[in-house]
Amino acid sequence: MKTKQLGNSDLFITPIGYGSWAIGGLGWQSAWREQNDDNSIAAIHRALELGMNWIDTAAVYGLGHSEEVVSRALAAWPEPRPYVFTKCGIRWDAIGKTHHVLTADSIRRDCEDSLRRLRVETIDLYQIHWPVGDMNELEEGWGTMAQLQREGKARWIGVSNFNIEQMERAQAIAPITSLQPRYSLVHPEVESEILPFCEREGIGVIVYSPMVSGLLTGAMTRERIFNLPADDWRRCGPDFNEPGLSTRLELVERLRAVGNRHGNIPGAVAIAWTLRHPAVTAAIVGARKPEQVDGVVAAAAMRLAQSELNEIETTAGIAA
Repeated sequence: MKTKQLGNSDLFITPIGYGSWAIGGLGWQSAWREQNDDNSIAAIHRALELGMNWIDTAAVYGLGHSEEVVSRALAAWPEPRPYVFTKCGIRWDAIGKTHHVLTADSIRRDCEDSLRRLRVETIDLYQIHWPVGDMNELEEGWGTMAQLQREGKARWIGVSNFNIEQMERAQAIAPITSLQPRYSLVHPEVESEILPFCEREGIGVIVYSPMVSGLLTGAMTRERIFNLPADDWRRCGPDFNEPGLSTRLELVERLRAVGNRHGNIPGAVAIAWTLRHPAVTAAIVGARKPEQVDGVVAAAAMRLAQSELNEIETTAGIAA
C-alpha cells in the first residue's frame, strides 16, 4: 500500500489501519460481546500481511485487554513491527464504569499502564480519547501529553473527538499531530467545519467507524441485528435501530451495487468514500477474524467516479 504522512509527524501510514476496539471483549459498556483472542491475533497478523502498517487501540477497550492482545500479536510478529497508536483519558472503576478525566496524574498513570500492557518503551501516537467540558482540565491534560512527548514516552501526540475550539486551545500549548473523528456516510458531520480546519492547520485525520461499526459491511442484515446478543452494545445503538435503520440498509444495497462494479464488498466502498476527502489521511478498520480483513483491504486502492459518489451520497441523503 502507498503511505501518506500523518500531520506534522515523521510517520508515513497506510490508508487503512487495524482497529482493535472490538477485540477488547467484555467488561465495559461499549463491548462487542466476548471475543476469541486467538482469532483476534490472527486478524491482526492478516492485516499486517496485507500491508497495513499501523494498529490503533485504546486503554479503555476491554479495560486494558485490547492493548494486551495487540501486545501478544506483536510479540509473534517479526521486525519491523507496525506503528502502535493508543489513547488515554478514560478511567474505570472496579465494576467497569467509565468516566473521562484529563488531569496530569491520571494521564501519566494511563501512559505507564499502556506502556506496560503494550510492552513498548514509546507509543508511536498517543491520543486523548475524549475531551472534557472543563477547559482548564483539558489544557492540563494536553500539557501533560506534550511533556510525555518531550520525555520520549510518546513520539507524537494527537486528539480524538475534539471540536475546533478544543483543538485551538490545545494548539496554543503544543502542536496537534492528528485528530481522530467519527466519519462515515451515516455520520458526515465533521465535513462542514472540522475537516477543513484540520486541512488548513496541517493536522492529520484518522477517521473511525467508516463502516458504522459493521453496519455498512454488507453482512449486517435486519435479522442479524435483531439477533445480536444482549452483551453487544450495538443492539441498543441508535444506528442499528429505527427510525433510520431502513434507510441505512437501503444505503448498504447502493454500496453493494457500486462495489459489484469494482469487484468489492459494500464495506470497502464505504471506506473508500471517507478516504476520498483530501483532509483524511487514513481510516481505522476493525476485524475480529482474518477473513474480515480480506474484503476491506481493497478500499486502500479504490477510486470512485464522481457519478458513483453522487449516487452514493444521494442515497445517503448527503446534500451536494
